[in-house]
Amino acid sequence: MACNCRIFCLSLAVACFCLLIPDALHAADDLDDVLSGFDEAEDVTRQPAPDNTELDTIMSGFEDTPLSSQPADTDWQNAAQSALPPWLDINGNISLSSSLNFAHNAPEPGMSDHRGVSKLKLGADIYADIKFNAAWQSRFELKGFYDLVYDMEGRDNYTDQVLDEYGKELELGEVWLQGRISDNVDLKTGRQIVVWGKSDNIRITDILNPLDNRELGLVDIKDLRLPVAMTKMDYYTGPWNISAMVIHEFRKSKIPVYGSDYYPGSSPPPSDDKPGFSLANQEYALAANGIFRGWDISFYGARVFDDIAHVEQKTYSRARKYSRLGMVGSALNIARGNWLLKSEAAFLDGIRYSLPVGEKSRLDVLLGAEYTGISETVISMEVADRHIFSFDRRLKDAPIYGRRDDLQTALRVNRDFQNDTLKLTWLLSLFGIRGENGLLQRLTLEYELTADTNITAGIVTYQSGDNALFRTIGDNDRIFLEVRTYF
Repeated sequence: MACNCRIFCLSLAVACFCLLIPDALHAADDLDDVLSGFDEAEDVTRQPAPDNTELDTIMSGFEDTPLSSQPADTDWQNAAQSALPPWLDINGNISLSSSLNFAHNAPEPGMSDHRGVSKLKLGADIYADIKFNAAWQSRFELKGFYDLVYDMEGRDNYTDQVLDEYGKELELGEVWLQGRISDNVDLKTGRQIVVWGKSDNIRITDILNPLDNRELGLVDIKDLRLPVAMTKMDYYTGPWNISAMVIHEFRKSKIPVYGSDYYPGSSPPPSDDKPGFSLANQEYALAANGIFRGWDISFYGARVFDDIAHVEQKTYSRARKYSRLGMVGSALNIARGNWLLKSEAAFLDGIRYSLPVGEKSRLDVLLGAEYTGISETVISMEVADRHIFSFDRRLKDAPIYGRRDDLQTALRVNRDFQNDTLKLTWLLSLFGIRGENGLLQRLTLEYELTADTNITAGIVTYQSGDNALFRTIGDNDRIFLEVRTYF
């Protein structure tokens, strides 16, 4: 705890110091330039075309990933691309990432030792973009990794679950076909990511894609979303975009497994009983997004499966099951000078917990603001509350959101240096009013070594709390390093 407090004070001082550094090379305070790095691009053939206001530029990023979002090509990359047919574009990246745990105590006999180097992972992400004509295109992505640390430390020292989930992986990423059906209608089908809401740090309305939460707090939400197979149709009229989706694939969030130092229990979980593919298990979603001068608004509705399981007691056994949720929600952004104000709200019905308390309803509300009045700097704060209706006191023992009002606060500072080649990010996430339910913070430095190679280094610290997710991870503090090369 003392170590966490010292690191917390140090990182806060570093973040504050960065805000005060005079940067004579970057005096520009143009709102478009300051916010351009916070776009989340959307894979659509086209956008509604309202007036070219500042907000249009800011909001144009709250979309899916564009086809070309990699660093500038080098000469050898251009030569390699020129050897491909003009309708085919192959890109990707390879990475080497490592973590060093420095706060763990010696394990109990028979338990895994997570001290020292806990990750030495080789990763690759390759995707091919195919352009059939001006209206139709597709993507095929393959990604995977192999972690050398388990061979170095001895595979017998880890549970089978850890070796399966953290040792290696090969899977399909985004695989989709997208095109224009008419002047106002687009179609996209296949494995894809659809982002709902305005928050960068806390999920409220963003419920369509599960997350990879195997290493809690190590990277941002935008890098954690897992694509799912769906068919999405977009209709454009004036400033409005209306999207209708049928989700064909149920995919649960990836969570820590038994034997991981992020796993909150001392025994394996019950067997998994997830929904299979069938017509009865299709999920449905509808969204309406409008962009106007100085503000934008979205409305959402969905009938989906909860991607976090609850434990259900059967006659002779226990099993993890996934309940059907109904959700209606809305999100709003308002731009005023150097301020971007945001809000989200979602009402969810049909939530089940790992206790015999029946189905519950919950209202999730978020308020947030971003300030860009300091050159090359973005400061943001978001506060969310999850309120359970007809609260049962037994829910205090539930592992996920088991309080009548569960408060979460996220404070974030982003700062660019050296002509945007060095980026600093400080994130503090509090659960409870003062972090009594848990706390994590992350300090990250990302350096653009060359046009196609980035180096990322940082430290993440945790504080244990009453929330079951944080109860046992207070000693998971670690330093991390990643080298990533794009091609």
